[in-house]
Amino acid sequence: MKNRIVIEVWVPDLTFPGWMDRWYEQAADFERLHPEYHVKVVGQDFWTFPQKVAEAAAEGRAPALAEFYFYTAEGARDMLNGDGTPTFTSLERAVRGRTEILGETVVLDDILKPLRDYYSLGGELISMPSVGTTSLIYANKNLLRACGLSELPRTWDELDAACRAIAKSPSRPAYPIGWSNHGTFFQQALATQGGLLVDNHNGRQGRATTVDLTSEAMMTWVEWWRRLHRDGHYLYTDRIPDWAGTFKAFAEQEVVFRITSSNDVNYMVQAAKANGFDIEVGLMPYNADVPYVGNAVAGTSIFLKDGLGDEAEDGALAFLMYLHSPRVAADRHKANSFMPLTHASHAVLEQEGWFEQHPYHRVASDHVLSFPAGATRAAGSGDVPLSEGAQFGDFAGNQDVMTRAMGDVLARGADPLTRFAEATVEAQNLLDAYHADRLDGGPIKGTSLRVEHFATAAAGRDYSAADLEKIVKLGR
Repeated sequence: MKNRIVIEVWVPDLTFPGWMDRWYEQAADFERLHPEYHVKVVGQDFWTFPQKVAEAAAEGRAPALAEFYFYTAEGARDMLNGDGTPTFTSLERAVRGRTEILGETVVLDDILKPLRDYYSLGGELISMPSVGTTSLIYANKNLLRACGLSELPRTWDELDAACRAIAKSPSRPAYPIGWSNHGTFFQQALATQGGLLVDNHNGRQGRATTVDLTSEAMMTWVEWWRRLHRDGHYLYTDRIPDWAGTFKAFAEQEVVFRITSSNDVNYMVQAAKANGFDIEVGLMPYNADVPYVGNAVAGTSIFLKDGLGDEAEDGALAFLMYLHSPRVAADRHKANSFMPLTHASHAVLEQEGWFEQHPYHRVASDHVLSFPAGATRAAGSGDVPLSEGAQFGDFAGNQDVMTRAMGDVLARGADPLTRFAEATVEAQNLLDAYHADRLDGGPIKGTSLRVEHFATAAAGRDYSAADLEKIVKLGR
């Protein structure tokens, strides 16, 4: 068809097998339903994606839709075109209360509450959640039973007790537990305790201007983590974040437990099968000495370009709704194990028996949609734990600062409070630098728009699909 309306969609290429192929297939399927549109999907480098979008915006060629990693959500909101106008607009505002767009059902009210909450400000959904993950604990069930344990630990105290029991067992591996020194686990530990990283309620009741990495919630987590390490229970590889190293330790049965992302479920299950042991998956343990408040989520969301014009905007919105239609979203979950993002897609998977056949895949959704059994809820809690993670500039830089501080505490014996006070000063300087960049024509610097920790970037992506495939095959 001649003169089709072009909807350009930029996404980070995560390099997982088939990742971009699925994007191209989804675009082609949408075009068959809506032949008046051409959806042009462009895969971009994960590390430099936000900078490329910012550069394009400054030149007046920003894409209609752009998928941003959650660390860079504030950078996307602050991004400006060459004429000084905002690059992106509010998704909910653009939908204007409609229930369908070009025949595609609007799904905003069906998005899982924790994902909707994270990408909302003042109750308004700013961008469309597109990938959702949270933190889980995985266990080698064979080693767990060999060490005399029958259940996954639910709390920090229960995990302490499990580690002590494992350490005393003749069947013990090298370490009871390991996890990557990565910001996502700090975020989950703080969220469960109601702790914050920055002021103005984590940047949700006003722009964040002040960082605090020495809060009671933070120091409680750091001290508990340090004690596990000091007692010889926690495997620290002295690399940041070393996803591959901690995964390798689990695959080679050097640890009983590993805390990691819910998106690792496919690789973790494959590693267990390849190396001859059973696996068990549960909620990330929490501090039971305080009321349970919420959960941290991670992932990506898709931003809508402002000023597209009615036809192009409706096409872009319709494509987003198509991506989240029940069948498409359910199939996407099956392909990559990220959380199904709507209740309708979750129901499709349930009705088809997917979760019955793959019980590990439902744990992440259960985690973010319900309080742990037996947990004391914070006063005024609703039926679903809060998911009001931080939103502020150079979020990734902040995480780099705290993981390096934790590395010094674990490997070099630094005093936790002193070291995290120093980290607070470092992180504050990064936030101040972001605001200076933002006020000078919108964020454009690499530091303002980085998508992951400096330590990760400096070391190279240590968690590539190829690496994992090799590790999965250990023992074959």
